[in-house]
Amino acid sequence: MMKFFETSKFHTLKKSTYISLRWIGIIGQLFSVNIVYFYFDFGFNFLLANFIILVGILSNFYLIFVYNKTQLSDRSALIFLIIDIFQLGSLIYLTGGVVNPFIVFLLIPSVFASSNLSFRTNLLLVITTIFIIIFLTFYSENLPSPLNDNFYVDSYYYYSIPVALIIALIFLNYFAIVFGIESRKRKEALSKMEEVMAQEHEMLSLGGQAAAAAHSLGTPLSTIKIITQELKDQLKDQKELTQDIELLSSQVERCNQILKKLSINPVEKDDFIDEDLTLKEYINQIVSSFQETSDKNFILNFDQDSNPKKIPRSIEIIYGLRNFIGNANKFANKKIFISLKSNNDYSEVIIEDDGGGYPSEILSKIGEPYLRSLTEKKKDKIGLGLGIFIGKNLLEKNFASLNCQNSKTRSGAEVNIKWRNTDLLKL
Repeated sequence: MMKFFETSKFHTLKKSTYISLRWIGIIGQLFSVNIVYFYFDFGFNFLLANFIILVGILSNFYLIFVYNKTQLSDRSALIFLIIDIFQLGSLIYLTGGVVNPFIVFLLIPSVFASSNLSFRTNLLLVITTIFIIIFLTFYSENLPSPLNDNFYVDSYYYYSIPVALIIALIFLNYFAIVFGIESRKRKEALSKMEEVMAQEHEMLSLGGQAAAAAHSLGTPLSTIKIITQELKDQLKDQKELTQDIELLSSQVERCNQILKKLSINPVEKDDFIDEDLTLKEYINQIVSSFQETSDKNFILNFDQDSNPKKIPRSIEIIYGLRNFIGNANKFANKKIFISLKSNNDYSEVIIEDDGGGYPSEILSKIGEPYLRSLTEKKKDKIGLGLGIFIGKNLLEKNFASLNCQNSKTRSGAEVNIKWRNTDLLKL
């Protein structure tokens, strides 16, 4: 129930639309008051009525020239709408109360706001409107008619008017609120979809950059290969140098193979882990690939793993886990801690390190592409954030939920990756 009292970025009113509607109402009030007074010769406090209309005009000028935002916040909209209700209620008080046919317009501010503003604001507006209607039922200035000074309304009809107005108010607000909730859900869904599409576009862009890099690096690598072959021929009598040149040549060939994969399709060509494994076995093989070159200590904890089922081979999960484990390996001082917890329903991988952790200024933006952080002392780029961005997107595409934070038990960063076991099995 509490969510109905919450506000969001979608609980706003467009200022220009609201101002236009207010001008229509103010012009209608001026026209009605002056026509009734001068043409039909109805007797009421003409000056006070026009002063009340002036209040509405001044508040509209305030919105135009002083309130410099394009959207009215939930709280600001509440204030101005209450002004509208009291302003129109005051006019109706001077012109006959509930028997004034224009009292129906008293419902408009609340109904207008109900589809756009929070439930709390709508409730306050409905209560205010009901209070004004009840007040006008018992208190108002008489409106002497030039046609009949003894105008009489039967009590049954008289008291039916406020009851009908209140029922109409609640009925219209209910449907407007339901419509507004559905509309906001659509807006939020559209916003999320746009965000996902932007991320997908970024991923495609990265793929294009990788292909471009592969093409651009091909020529210099070929040149290096030719030169190393020439050096090998020239220095064939010097065994120590020859060994170094052979190592250089093999590394150049390795680079060529990697670039060839990038230019075609790195996912399809990569044969790292080519079978269905348990999540525990996935982690063991990924960690083993890092231990070959890393001087860091990988500490694995599988004590709480109780899921023996193999999951279908998923390149996205392999690369996603490798990115986050590789990131921990990069920034850890000495140790990387990897835990696997699973039961009948869920499986969770926790990756921690003993490094410096995520800088506080980027914690809320983790997972965004091209994320940079600068240290105050070194002024060095800590990272582009592409590894995290790619890993996060690959894993979320495969039903994982991720949480990146600074570890509460260690000095470094922590990544929690969680799946439903049913989702893992249908990959």
